[in-house]
Amino acid sequence: MVEWIVRRAQGDRARVGTLTGMVCILANVALCAAKGAIGVLSGSVSIVADAMNNLSDASSNIVSVLGFKLASKPADPEHPYGHGRYEYLSGLVVAALVLLIGVELVKSSVERVIHPEPVEFSLALVAVLVLSMIVKLWMAALNQKLGDRIESETLHATAQDSKNDVLATGAVLACAIVSQVTHINLDAWVGLAVGAYIGWSGFELIQDTVSPLLGQAPDPKLVKHIRDKIMSYPGVLGVHDLMVHDYGPGRKFASAHAEMSAEASPLESHDTLDNIEQSFRDEDGMIVTLHYDPIVTDDSNVASMRLRINAMAQEINSRLSIHDLRCVPGPTHTNVIFDCVRPSDLQMSAEDVKHALAQRVESEYPKSIAKITIDEDYVGHTHE
Repeated sequence: MVEWIVRRAQGDRARVGTLTGMVCILANVALCAAKGAIGVLSGSVSIVADAMNNLSDASSNIVSVLGFKLASKPADPEHPYGHGRYEYLSGLVVAALVLLIGVELVKSSVERVIHPEPVEFSLALVAVLVLSMIVKLWMAALNQKLGDRIESETLHATAQDSKNDVLATGAVLACAIVSQVTHINLDAWVGLAVGAYIGWSGFELIQDTVSPLLGQAPDPKLVKHIRDKIMSYPGVLGVHDLMVHDYGPGRKFASAHAEMSAEASPLESHDTLDNIEQSFRDEDGMIVTLHYDPIVTDDSNVASMRLRINAMAQEINSRLSIHDLRCVPGPTHTNVIFDCVRPSDLQMSAEDVKHALAQRVESEYPKSIAKITIDEDYVGHTHE
């Protein structure tokens, strides 16, 4: 099925997502109809709850298909970075639907706890639930493999939801068997548990889908890849001020400052940066913009000072670093100007970092005044 969908979609990411969603819609509607019929005939609120869960999954698939369709729209003057975030918005709608259905199922289950009704057990009930678990396991595998193929968080979330459904259906099946053997009616309580589980899943999905819309920090692996790739080119001495912007799956933009020797030919340095940017476009599908920072490398005093002040910063905290150091001498003092990179999750405040570093610089280099700019680093950091 995976290869069939990829062939039908001709490798187009949006079409892969759309076809996968349509397959899942058909499967979930069929499961909902079968479980709903068995649930109504047997009077089982937990099975009806499970059927409603499949209906919510079908609704989620419809929204996901819409999301893929809208996200594939090309950029236009009003949206120069494309419409990729529609995929995140569709995920948010799906999460809200899941939460709403969970709340409704909890309400109906509470009513059944207060006013219990007998549940009829049958082999058809067992057969439908077992079949449902098999279909859901297949759907989980399908969405996981295709999600890996097109790097889609939407399909990965659908795969996880299918795995969760297997657990929920298994609980309903276990409840039916236990009730038949022991004659203890657990149906309403299991329905309550399934409803609460669905509601909590919806709440967590809302958190997951809101995060990229608000501008979450990029994956540390991606940050490391970008830095390592830039540093792999000859002539690049350092990278800083890296920023990554996410405009939807497959639509990432980045910018960074690349330090290069001021003594080298600016044409050669510019050509190197052009090659790096082109490599990101060709190999990673990312638009990366690099700023050229010339660094004086033939002045031994400045080079020595740069190393020493960087060491001072790391004495304050091992995660601090400096860049863009230059000296401006005057008749009474020398301005030592540089930027200090402070990870945004560092407990030490920016003002405290600036004060502590300035004290060390001015103490070791008499007649100097430290002019420090604090750069907040929001990418690729680890907690203290």
